Amino acid sequence: MSVTTITASTHSGVCGSANASRRCLRLRRSNGHIIFGTEKRFLSHQCVQKNLFSDKYGQGSTRVEAGWFFRGGGGDQSSDASSERSESANEDILIFFYQLDLATRVQYALNLEEYEIANQLRNKLNEVEVEVTKQRETQRGLSSKSEAQDKGLSLLRLRADLQNAIENENYPLAAEIRDQISKLEADSLAASIKAQAFEKAEFGFRLGQKVRHKKYGYRAVICGMDPVCCETSSWMENANVDQLTRGPDQPYYQVLVDVREDPNLLVAYVPEENLLAPEEPDKARFDHPYASFLFYGVDSAGDFIPVKQLREKYNRPRHEVPYDPQDERSGDDA
Repeated sequence: MSVTTITASTHSGVCGSANASRRCLRLRRSNGHIIFGTEKRFLSHQCVQKNLFSDKYGQGSTRVEAGWFFRGGGGDQSSDASSERSESANEDILIFFYQLDLATRVQYALNLEEYEIANQLRNKLNEVEVEVTKQRETQRGLSSKSEAQDKGLSLLRLRADLQNAIENENYPLAAEIRDQISKLEADSLAASIKAQAFEKAEFGFRLGQKVRHKKYGYRAVICGMDPVCCETSSWMENANVDQLTRGPDQPYYQVLVDVREDPNLLVAYVPEENLLAPEEPDKARFDHPYASFLFYGVDSAGDFIPVKQLREKYNRPRHEVPYDPQDERSGDDA
């Protein structure tokens, strides 16, 4: 069995509020495959082309991929702000949507008493979740702690082998083992430092918070976070990460960019030092096609409210807006 999610939109735009989007979901069988389509339509200018999720997997393995969900039309594609555009951050968000969509379809099939389809979809959801967990552990250092422990055990074994080689006067082997120990010690230290960075990370911003970019000035909303930069070395070189005051070892945020300010950027990966929280609550309109499945809506301070699954993904607590008696008095007057 294979499952393919096709996401398409024709002559679409991304202006208008996030709640203006409408989704039409369909489920059908075709030649032993389960195919489920999603259409999103947005008001205003045309800037969306069809894209797709696809999961390709062979025996014993699952490979999860996602392409750009939307494309901007017009504007300067080579603007400085585009240096922080992140394909991997966009893919991460779309795979998250894929998981939400699968879970919704499982429930939909159960409601229709299509138990065979529901079971197949549930199995597919489990496969995707396992693969995504592995990818996140590799990319974001969550496996660094166990990796450091494994290297520590290997060091103990190598030191025992070194002692035996010395006692047996096998000095060429002892020299070779000593080189292996030196390399393993360096790798173990790097893994330990990375694991500690992830465990002790403190974030200056929260999921759903509206922010503004210090250099480029655009408005954005935070939808993901990493304790350190998890991008590739080539991406960091293109984004001039080495010129940052805090370098790559600071929190990085996946942000949705207000499409009315930069329709070509959409998703950026931004270091904490480049973000500013507004001095006053930002209650102005914010438009982005991904907002409708990442957030429930906005709170009284104008920030977005993350869906439960997004908070669980990053293990972040629910943010409560401080009580303001003025709001209650205003409500009574109304």
